Formats: sequence, structure tokens, C-alpha cells
Amino acid sequence: MEPFWPSSAPWTKKARSFSCGRWEHLYFFDLASKSITPVLEEDLLIGGFDISPDGQTVLFTARTSNRRNDGNTSEIYKITIGEKNKVRLTTNNTPEGDLAWAPDGTSFAFTACDDKEWLNRNEKIWIMDSTGGDFRLLSGEYEGGIRRLTWTPDSRSLRVAGFSRDRQTMAYTFSDFDTPADVYASSVSDFSAVRLTDANPWVEKDLLLADMKVIQWKSENDMTIEGLLHLPQNPEEKAPYPLVLNIHGGPAGCFTNSFRAGYHIHAGLGYASLSPNVRGSSGYTDRLMEGNTTSAGDGIGKGDYLDLMRGVDAVIEQGLALPDRLGLRGWSYGGILGGWTIAHTDRFLAASLGAGVYDWISEYGPGFNFDVRLWHIGGTPWTNPDGYREQSTLTHVEKITTPTLLIHGMLDTTDTENQSMMLFTALKDIGKVPVRYLRVPREPHGFREPRHQRIRDIEEIKWLQKYVRNIDWKPWERKTDEKTEEGKDKEGP
Repeated sequence: MEPFWPSSAPWTKKARSFSCGRWEHLYFFDLASKSITPVLEEDLLIGGFDISPDGQTVLFTARTSNRRNDGNTSEIYKITIGEKNKVRLTTNNTPEGDLAWAPDGTSFAFTACDDKEWLNRNEKIWIMDSTGGDFRLLSGEYEGGIRRLTWTPDSRSLRVAGFSRDRQTMAYTFSDFDTPADVYASSVSDFSAVRLTDANPWVEKDLLLADMKVIQWKSENDMTIEGLLHLPQNPEEKAPYPLVLNIHGGPAGCFTNSFRAGYHIHAGLGYASLSPNVRGSSGYTDRLMEGNTTSAGDGIGKGDYLDLMRGVDAVIEQGLALPDRLGLRGWSYGGILGGWTIAHTDRFLAASLGAGVYDWISEYGPGFNFDVRLWHIGGTPWTNPDGYREQSTLTHVEKITTPTLLIHGMLDTTDTENQSMMLFTALKDIGKVPVRYLRVPREPHGFREPRHQRIRDIEEIKWLQKYVRNIDWKPWERKTDEKTEEGKDKEGP
């Protein structure tokens, strides 16, 4: 957790919020006396905060409910240092974030998708007077991604990036598909980027990386879908190639023009890979982001599934992919949509599904699935039982003919681990297709331990190679691997 330094406070204190069991609290820590003073003496879940320029008032977002799917109950509050009563500034059904005081202290900015309801849309920038009252939309019709609000010194405009304390210099990281991220800096008034780091010079020097191009195709309801297509550059590999379909998480995630090692590993093995930003993805328009919701007459596995299929068709039609050598992989919502995909088509020879949900009724209580209730299925298992059943892969499991690798962390509380166990058990009981389940200890929704990340990646490649290309692939050996006398790794998974 990063400390936050107020921009011009008259005292040497820093503040931060941190998790304390099921609640979060906000404290001041005095650097001189080493004393800790609570800002509030009540149980709240605090999302973020900002300290006024004079150091006397704290803005923060918080909710009084600790239920994991009650994020829409969060509101903006303020409290004067030394007082005990907070003042509520918003009353609506949408969460706010990215609080940023204006330097003159008369107003503040924040982000929210709407001023009334929590909608599956891109975030907008809003302005409110420091005394409260109505707030107004600042970002207008802009529908792209917004992060890191920073005011100009005159309090007349906002910048969206990372800036120095005097707001005259910005620092940022940059990468693209064949350039790993490095740190750059530039003045704001006269943009002239200076590269500050060269963290991975060996990548450009020693590796043959994939080529990449952005492609578009038309899908259902005249929706234009965009995707990244990575292609091998090894002259020994000739098109058409075996194709790996990547499915992102979220579902409001987004594939971007950034460096991801997996693309280049697949290309080095002779695969093309397609990474579509299907309806439901962020970073484009609200229409696209809302495209897989019930308000658009859509939902999980409907339009987004068709977007995937149209994209694969487009790559095949361009002569770049072999129609009989297709595999897919996805994590989180990518695992969810990947499971749905193999239950509705037999065109894929292998699937790797990570951290997915395959039965929405049993996930209703344990999982982090407010978006399913609000947007993608609607209602609850008792008010909409048909929807929850119909949009679950487990309902259609008998149709699966694709050899399936399942991967899940045992500490996953976002998409709970029993979901993969259910799909694995069903596929084993049916007995029509090869299935394997990697149940990984100590791991949450996103794997953290490097050893487990390596196991995950190696086993996925082995699965794709075996069933897409009929290759018994052996992983690369690491020089740092330590072996026991019996030839086994010293540590278990």
C-alpha cells in the first residue's frame, strides 16, 4: 500500500488506508512522533481518498456494507481533520473513484460511469464544489479510458497521467507489441520524451519477436470488432498457421498494443494468435462496452461469442490460419467465455480455461459477480432461474468435444475454485474428451508465485501442442533448476 503525501500540508504527516480484517480504516501517521491517529472511528470499506491543498480536509469514498457485491453503495464523503463527523456528498447507485482536489481547494474531480446508476460504461470525469451539491460532467462525449486525474496549477483544467508535484513534468511508462515497458519523462509544455530506463535490452537484441497488426471485422448487429493479430516472423514458418484464440478477462477488459511475452512465445512455436476486443470490452465506445448486457438485448455467451467466431473466420479468410488447427485460451471471463465457446462449437482442437465460472447458480453467493446480476444475466437465481441456467456452461457440458485443460488457484475468491472442479468432474463423468485439472495451492485469482506461473504456462503450451498439432512438446530447461538426487525439484508446487 502506497503512502499518500498531501501536496502542501503544513505538517509532516502521511495518510493511508489499509485492510483490517473485513473493514478498512483511514489513519494519520505522524513522522516525528511515530503516533497513529484514526481519522474515523467507525467500520467502513474505503475505496480511495485525497487530502485538500491546505491539509485540513479529507475526501474519501466509502460504503457501510461489507458485502462483496455491494460496490454500488459507495459514496463520496469529506471530514475535517480533528472532527469525528463525516459529511456525505453524493447519494446515488454508482461508485465513484479517482478523487482529486483542485489546487485552489474550491472544487474536486472524480470519476464515475454515470451520475445516477451503475452502468456498464466507460468512466467519465465529474466536478463538484468542495461544499457539495450538484456535480457536473466535465469529459463530455469522450468515451475512452480515464486514469490518474491531475489538475493544472491554475485549477482550470485536468490532465490524465502521472505528474510531478509542481505539475510541470510527467513521467510515464511506454511499451508496444515488440517493446517491453520502460520509464520515460517529459515536460508538459514542450513534449520531448526522454527514456530513463532500458530494463530489457536483451529482448530486442537476442529474440525473434512476433509481428503484429490490428484487424477489424463486422459482427452481429453491425458491430465493428477489433483485434490484435500476432504472426510468426521465422522464415521457416509459412502461412497459413495454427491459430490460438486469446479471450480476455473482465468482461470489460481490453487487449492493448503492449508487450506480452505469451504472444511471442506462441509465434516462436509457429502459431498465429488472435486477441479480439469483443463487445463488452472497455476502451472503445459505451455502445461496445454495453454490447453484452441485458439492456442491449444480449448477455454472456451471446454477441461476444459470435464476435469471436467472426474474428476467427476473418483470419482464416485472409489465408493466415488453418481452419483445422485451432486452439483457444482464456482466464477469468476469458475462461468463462472459453468454456461457453467449446460448448457451442466443435471447431477447436484444444482449450485452456483458467479461473472461470461454469455454473452461475452455485457461484451466486461465493463469487464476485455483481456484474452478472446487474448487467449480463440479470436478477437472481430465484427471480431469473432460466437465465442463470441457460447462460451456464455446465448446462451445455454434454456438447463439449474439445480436449480441455482447467487451471484454478485454490485461494481464488473472485471466481471460486469449485467451479473448475465441477466442470472437470462433469467432463470426466461424461467421458467423451480428454480433460485435466491443475488445482494450484496458495494462489488467488491471478497467480503470484513465479514457480506456479511457469507451471501454468508450460502445461498450457504442452496441451495446445499435443491436441492442436499432435506434438509431444518438451519445455525448455532452466539452468537455475535445482534437482535432488532422485532428479526431482526440491520444492513441490
